[in-house]
Amino acid sequence: MHAAGPKNPLHGITLEKMLTELEAHYGWEMLGRKIKINCFNFHPSIKSSLVFLRRTPWARQKVEELYIDSLPDLKAKTDEPTQDTSEEPPSPEATIENEHSV
Repeated sequence: MHAAGPKNPLHGITLEKMLTELEAHYGWEMLGRKIKINCFNFHPSIKSSLVFLRRTPWARQKVEELYIDSLPDLKAKTDEPTQDTSEEPPSPEATIENEHSV
């Protein structure tokens, strides 16, 4: 396994978080292609995959390696600016005024 400590990229990252982020980034189909294990290819779910990965060290190691290799892509995805949804949409009156002023 990996050394413990804050310099370890897996320090503080749970297997569930790793798997959730990888699934969100790649999807089950691509995960099944990258790591050829049945829990990613047949009726995949986070729960069933966690059960298998916790009991199978070689498969967990492959997931950890893929996560480490994918960290730059995962961080870039989270660093992208997101649209601020806290702003209220313009009122219908403002929309009508803007259409007439064009």
